[in-house]
Amino acid sequence: MKVVNEKGKLFGIINVVDLLILIAVIAIAGAIGLQLFGQKINDVVSPQVELTAEVVIVGTPPRLVSEIMRQDLVGESLVAGNEYMNATVTDVWLEDYVMQAIRSDGIIVDSTDPSKKDVVVKIKTTIAKDTPSPKIGSQELRAGKTYILKTQTFECSGTIRYVEIGQ
Repeated sequence: MKVVNEKGKLFGIINVVDLLILIAVIAIAGAIGLQLFGQKINDVVSPQVELTAEVVIVGTPPRLVSEIMRQDLVGESLVAGNEYMNATVTDVWLEDYVMQAIRSDGIIVDSTDPSKKDVVVKIKTTIAKDTPSPKIGSQELRAGKTYILKTQTFECSGTIRYVEIGQ
């Protein structure tokens, strides 16, 4: 028995060109399905754990501190692009903004700025337990990285101070 017969059919069953088109259609459908449902499938298969992160907006000027406190961001969902994320602001507090200053004798000392503050925002979300790159939307969560804190009515860049992934 020939692999391709005189009519161009593979094993006498299907035309080679038709087979290639069928494989292409299946591959495209699989790629689209993976794009649409890939993360959801991963979330269902892998157990979920809680992730807590603290983002610090260092040296925040008084007018922005006032706006943050006025808006009371606690309970707000984070936004990425034009979608709400499965992440919530759970706490916001102020800390003194400490900077280094040089005294007249040349010694460097820590000095508290009288008007600026560090704004600390605590975020909670759930992630797949075994994920190597924890994310909220497209932003990775790792201590030391710059993070854009964005809600429906507020957006500011800060630095991730700490990340804790539950067990």
